[in-house]
Amino acid sequence: MRYRTLGTGGPLVSAVGLGCLGMSGGYGPADPAECEATIRHGLDLGITLLDTADFYGAGANEELVGRAISGRREEVVLATRGGLRAAVPGGPPTIADGSPGHLRQACEASLRRLGTGHVDIYYLGRVDPAVPVEESVGALAELVAEGKIRHVGLSEATAEQLRRAHAVHPLTAVESEYSLWERHVEDDILPTVRELGIGFTAHTPLGKGFLAGALVTTDQLGPGDHRRNHPRFQGENFRRNRRLIAEAEEASAETGLPLATLALAWLLSRGPEIVPIPGTRRRTHLEANAAAADHLITPEQADRLAALVPPALVSGSRQPVRR
Repeated sequence: MRYRTLGTGGPLVSAVGLGCLGMSGGYGPADPAECEATIRHGLDLGITLLDTADFYGAGANEELVGRAISGRREEVVLATRGGLRAAVPGGPPTIADGSPGHLRQACEASLRRLGTGHVDIYYLGRVDPAVPVEESVGALAELVAEGKIRHVGLSEATAEQLRRAHAVHPLTAVESEYSLWERHVEDDILPTVRELGIGFTAHTPLGKGFLAGALVTTDQLGPGDHRRNHPRFQGENFRRNRRLIAEAEEASAETGLPLATLALAWLLSRGPEIVPIPGTRRRTHLEANAAAADHLITPEQADRLAALVPPALVSGSRQPVRR
């Protein structure tokens, strides 16, 4: 495993992290025992960055992560986020709440569920349009001063919001979607984090499974799988996207590596500040993801992959349909 530093003065983390969202049912029923074993196996492989949120499974995800890392906390750079809440108990997180009072309560609740005295990176899950980002980040800065969080991050923020937040308290990381088929951050987010010395964590780096080459038909999406409501996985969009990814699979076959490994290696080649956090619920998939950290692709390979999966040809919005 190779390692990278997140931001100026930030923590040293594994070049590939582990996103834990899917372990709490986002992709249908999950086996908690296998999920905990997957996290521990990740630690054995040298993966140190674990990514969760208080709204994953209404807090159940943090509890699962807490159990998995019990006795191994010192091996983990633990990242979670708050600032989103459900309109009704147990419902989807649809309301941004960046008020200082809510963030303090959310952080303290996360610490209890995770079974730890501090979180290494705490992200503002979404910037609240009703609360100035300076006020939200100021509240997180107070939690840093109290030792409850070590570093501050933002999730899915604009470049302008990053600048305003960073002026209040140094940001260690920004998290947003980035992959071979979703590159909107290249326009202004990545140039901004590079200018300001902020790390970048790439969520959904395998396109919710498409870039892992695991999806052939929509029949594979079982009950409770949120991709059923995602535009890129529906009807003609799915069929077009499947044909697009098939070309990249042919290129990966020539290298003898899984497409997932190549797709993550491509992300790592985009810059030293980038750390992808692919999610998986199974140890077998985890090993293919972790292998990307040690596979350095050439500029020619990177250019070829980028040309095979041009975002302009991807069908459907990256945002899921809210029901």
